[in-house]
Amino acid sequence: MHRPRLSKTSRRTLRALPLASAALLCMIPMAGTASAHGSVVDPASRNYGCWARWGSDFQNPDMATEDPMCWQAWQDNPNAMWNWNGLYRNNVGGNHQGQIPDGQLCSGGHTEGGRYNSLDAVGPWKTTSVNDNFTLVLQDQAQHGADYLRIYVSEQGYDPTTEPLGWDDLELVEETGSYGPATSYVAQVNTSGYSGRHVVYTIWQASHMDQVYYLCSDVDFG
Repeated sequence: MHRPRLSKTSRRTLRALPLASAALLCMIPMAGTASAHGSVVDPASRNYGCWARWGSDFQNPDMATEDPMCWQAWQDNPNAMWNWNGLYRNNVGGNHQGQIPDGQLCSGGHTEGGRYNSLDAVGPWKTTSVNDNFTLVLQDQAQHGADYLRIYVSEQGYDPTTEPLGWDDLELVEETGSYGPATSYVAQVNTSGYSGRHVVYTIWQASHMDQVYYLCSDVDFG
């Protein structure tokens, strides 16, 4: 069967098609390839809480008066909320206090190029009401596992509405054992002597690599 001979221009066009198709594919986000990690969802971490309350209404000007700390966070960098599950540092080597300076605990030491810096802001963050004995739930979308969770509560007398958070402000109240890979990890936290507003600070040492999450949750012990 005789096939018509293509011109040089047509042959060049056909040869270019696979390259053009590959370039177009690179421009299309691939479903399921975005990295997912996790955060404390109860009591909600600062950026998870801002996303949960305002993610579907983040341009609402009422946020400025109803939830001013979330408002400043959204204005500073919306990706801190859209990526509420990505507040971590790699290769910490267990040296948490050496890697995270005072005043930068809630941003993981200005991790991820400063994306989460607004979480260090001092002010009246929305709180979750808790009792002396409460349950902490950490969501792990990627099922990294955990070598441990270290859970701190800010000491009585520390005021997160007027003072940046430092290591000396924290009291260790719970250190868990390891967790196998799962979508959530639950820790029972038993405390006494706390009242009013506090910060619950959670360190999640992931198991899949030396990757550590630093998570601030604002609570009210009543």
